[in-house]
Formats: sequence, structure tokens, C-alpha cells
Amino acid sequence: MKVELLHIVDCPNTAIAEANARAALDALGLGAVPVELVTIRTEAEAASTQFGGSPTILLDDVDLFPTAPVRSLACRVYATESGYAGAPTQEQIEAAMRGASR
Repeated sequence: MKVELLHIVDCPNTAIAEANARAALDALGLGAVPVELVTIRTEAEAASTQFGGSPTILLDDVDLFPTAPVRSLACRVYATESGYAGAPTQEQIEAAMRGASR
């Protein structure tokens, strides 16, 4: 299992997305799985990856929250129970990981 967090430089939501992904993996009994941070620095890199905006969480190269690919260095917004946020919640990540493993 490979978990990557794609983000742009100085994204204010990278740390919370990483913490939520880490907590989700731990809650699912996958504490040994690392969360690899991948910095997207150019529009060419954005266009050549599964980048859906910063931050994007990939599980085995598939976006856990599918959206149209972004071809620019842009932020991403997630709908949560509390309204829009810059990162998905731990619970959303857990649910997406459970769904992806089916």
C-alpha cells in the first residue's frame, strides 16, 4: 500500500491533511504505512500527476476523493460535516480508504 500526499509549496493545509491521513491509517491498523509527502512545484508536474489541488491524497496512485485533475498550482477544498475545509477529516479519509480496499 502506498499513500502519497501531493501538495504545493507553503500550502497551509498540508500539515492537517498529513495528520488526518496518519491518524486514519493508525485507526485502520495500518500504522506501518508511511504517508509520503510529494511537493508539486510546477504546472508541468501538476499536469503529469493525479494532482487534484493541494492537498491531494493518493492511495496506490488513485485520488481518495476523485475530482478533475488540476493543471495548475492550486488549492483544493473539501466538503466536510462542518462546511468547506482545506483538508478532509480523519473520518472521511478512513471511509475513503475502506471503500478503496474493496
